[in-house]
Amino acid sequence: MTVLRFDDLKAVPWKNGLGVTREIAVEPAGALVNDFLWRVSIADVDTASPFSTFPGIDRTIVLLEGDGFTMTLDGEREHALTTPLAPFDFPGEARVDVTLAGGATRDFNVMVRRGVRRGRVDVVHGPISATLANDAVLLHVARGEARVDGQVCRQGDSVVGQACSEGDLVVAPRHIELPRGATVIVVVVGEA
Repeated sequence: MTVLRFDDLKAVPWKNGLGVTREIAVEPAGALVNDFLWRVSIADVDTASPFSTFPGIDRTIVLLEGDGFTMTLDGEREHALTTPLAPFDFPGEARVDVTLAGGATRDFNVMVRRGVRRGRVDVVHGPISATLANDAVLLHVARGEARVDGQVCRQGDSVVGQACSEGDLVVAPRHIELPRGATVIVVVVGEA
């Protein structure tokens, strides 16, 4: 298990160059935008810039900080991403335009290659002590502090598994303890 601190994540431009993202994990390790099986990142949205498109990718977005924004998908369907920690799923090939609800926001993003992997984002609120599903690949501390497999993790930390010799992800983290007021986002990825 590896704990990644938010401040240690490298900020890079979005695929379309109109925003900034910080990659937390990608499978396989070192995969690029066009060949990953799944990817988890945190993005800053501070302008009404359109999202990058990712054909063949299932996406989930979760508002972490800020007032959020309204997403207009393909010029028709609207979704207000204004409730913190409420996952929203959408197809990566959708053209997404954004209207900010206030100032800058920060969101958590999961992308999974459709037909090859399936993904799910669970939001877990404390107080709770629980063992995670075998296919949990990543945990992000969204609010407060959490004890993950006995190690204290703070808001903004992400916990990922270690690669084994075949390149598959070892199941980690396994056990979480959350006090009242703490919230984690758990990313589950499995075979399609």
